[in-house]
Amino acid sequence: MKPISGLIKALLVAALYCTFARAQTAPGAEATNPTSAPKRDSGFRGSMRPAYQPAPRSDKNSQMAHEQLVAKAKQRGIDIYFVGDSITRRWGATDYPEFLANWNTNFFGWNAANFGWGADQIENILWRLENGELDGVNPKVIVVLAGINNVGTFARGDEKVENITRGLNAVVKVCREKAPDTVIILTALFPRNDNMAVIPEINAINENIGRMADGKKIRYLNVNDKLADKDGKLFEGMSKDRLHPTLKGYQIWADGLKPIFTEILGPPAKTDHAPPPTGDPSAKPRAAPTAHDQQGQRSQ
Repeated sequence: MKPISGLIKALLVAALYCTFARAQTAPGAEATNPTSAPKRDSGFRGSMRPAYQPAPRSDKNSQMAHEQLVAKAKQRGIDIYFVGDSITRRWGATDYPEFLANWNTNFFGWNAANFGWGADQIENILWRLENGELDGVNPKVIVVLAGINNVGTFARGDEKVENITRGLNAVVKVCREKAPDTVIILTALFPRNDNMAVIPEINAINENIGRMADGKKIRYLNVNDKLADKDGKLFEGMSKDRLHPTLKGYQIWADGLKPIFTEILGPPAKTDHAPPPTGDPSAKPRAAPTAHDQQGQRSQ
């Protein structure tokens, strides 16, 4: 009976191991493919696909969002064009009313429009820029914050840093082709604290971004010393999920941007002509008016 008992024990151990392995890998399976339908605005593990080669998202929600953003671009009236992933998107989206109110407090009168989309990697942003979301807009300023989803939560060293740097170079190139008179503000990637092992990669990428700037047509903005300590650890209250900023974090970014906006555009006007904000097509509509709606009504 002992050999049989030993066999049963071994089978039970193997079954438990398989269950554990599935529990560890299943949540990441969707996240490793940026063209699939990830959880809304989730920061997922970066892939090593070429970040400098445009790639569309295949999930229906992202396709609807792209159509929504192309329609927004066609409305014109945009002087400041924000582009990026969920960190950018949440700031000016109807489904994040507190962040949208902060956006309006800081940028109303500068005709700013948000073209961020959650879970995008650089190659997805490139595809959007090349497929209608920047056509004919001709903004005076383009604010770029992209690449944190390519960084992901696993350290891969120099190869990843080079890939992301090339991708951001490609973003700058397409922005200059589509809007040759614009000033591009490259924002340093914010620290993500869900794995501190990627902080050296973020720092290396930011050093490369800084070298792209000429101080005139391409500016570099790094507010990370106000978001985190010298080791990249986010200060208390800067993020609830160790990735996306809180209102405090967004305000720090705004405080870094506004002097540049004032230099280029002058002080904000009393009216705003940017298209109204959009949101996640899958999000439930909110009955209450947004801060943008309220301010827009006052300006009419």
